[in-house]
Amino acid sequence: MKRILSSAISAAVTAVALPGLATAQISDDVVKIGVIVDKTGVYSANGGPGAVKAVEMAVRDFGGKVNGKPIQLVNADYQNKVDVALSKAREWIDRDQVDMIIESTDSAAAIAMQKLGADKKRVMIFAGSASTALTNKECTPYGIHYVYDTYALATGTGRAVMQEGGNSWYFLTADYAFGSSLEKDTTAVIQEMGGKVLGTIKHPLSAPDFSSFLLQAQASKAKVVGLANAGRDTQNSVRQAAEFGLTKGGQKLATLLVFDTDVKGMGLEVAQGLLFTTGYYWDYNDETRAWSKRFYAEHKAMPTMIQAGAYSATMHYLKAIQGAGTDNADAVMKKMKATPINDFFAKNGKILPNGRMVHDMYLAEAKTPAESKGEWDLIKIKRVIPGDQAFQSASASTCTLK
Repeated sequence: MKRILSSAISAAVTAVALPGLATAQISDDVVKIGVIVDKTGVYSANGGPGAVKAVEMAVRDFGGKVNGKPIQLVNADYQNKVDVALSKAREWIDRDQVDMIIESTDSAAAIAMQKLGADKKRVMIFAGSASTALTNKECTPYGIHYVYDTYALATGTGRAVMQEGGNSWYFLTADYAFGSSLEKDTTAVIQEMGGKVLGTIKHPLSAPDFSSFLLQAQASKAKVVGLANAGRDTQNSVRQAAEFGLTKGGQKLATLLVFDTDVKGMGLEVAQGLLFTTGYYWDYNDETRAWSKRFYAEHKAMPTMIQAGAYSATMHYLKAIQGAGTDNADAVMKKMKATPINDFFAKNGKILPNGRMVHDMYLAEAKTPAESKGEWDLIKIKRVIPGDQAFQSASASTCTLK
């Protein structure tokens, strides 16, 4: 009897002593990742199928397995509807046992999914949404805001425009959580630097015509018309502003969220000179060029910051599972927050307790047609915005996770 008891104790001690032996668990013997995107709507070029492709590349580059278990992907189009995004995420978790969801959706859908992730104890990574609420009042232990947010956009673009003398503003703002957050954060920068906001007008998502909004902005006599929108809404705003002669009349456009795909969609004749803030540019250095050319070979377009960020975030997640020896969300989140991010997307990136991934951002300017040397030679990086300046500090966050 003593010998049996001794053997049992010895086995238990060995299990505790050997790292990973007791915790090396992959639920359902598979790691499942869900990618939820806008596949055909206003944001489809920014994230969309390209974000799905980026995650697929990450899984393939990782070897298709983690800790000997296969990695599976599911993806869906949320159709720019919060209820669809939330319903699909819930179905994936409850029925399909999805371990992590990464998105390139809008802020309202992201906030809803973040709450679901907290309730279900599932990792949620936000690559496309921008609201700073995700790392403030809506923060959870399972959410990571990876690529950019409205604070970084406002800090980069708003400050640059103010420094160039644009001290009076009128906003055209997308009428949902993202637009409101972007307008609020940019207004804070304007007021901090002694400027004024003369007015604002909300427009619906995917507005077919911006003429009435632009006429009100023109009538305001503000030096700067701030576009707190994104995707095709930004493209259409800029095109129609050019048709109205808004910039020829002396007003300046401040495009607060612009992607490479937007610049290409507008064309450099229209986009030239636009200042904006980005978290990634494919032609920035040898590393970004090498990865981006691989992505282009599969997607036939150069990557946006959302798509590059989705790859980076997925790789960081899979490495955390490998390091933790489990896909348990608490263990994985602990590992992700403890591990610096050093890849083609970010150098010395770090995830704060509130879930904000801090990395360098860039102030960019759209090239003139004469400056462009090729189809995707669209922008130039004017300066680097260090991560600790680009993003809200942990101490300033209202998140209770410290």
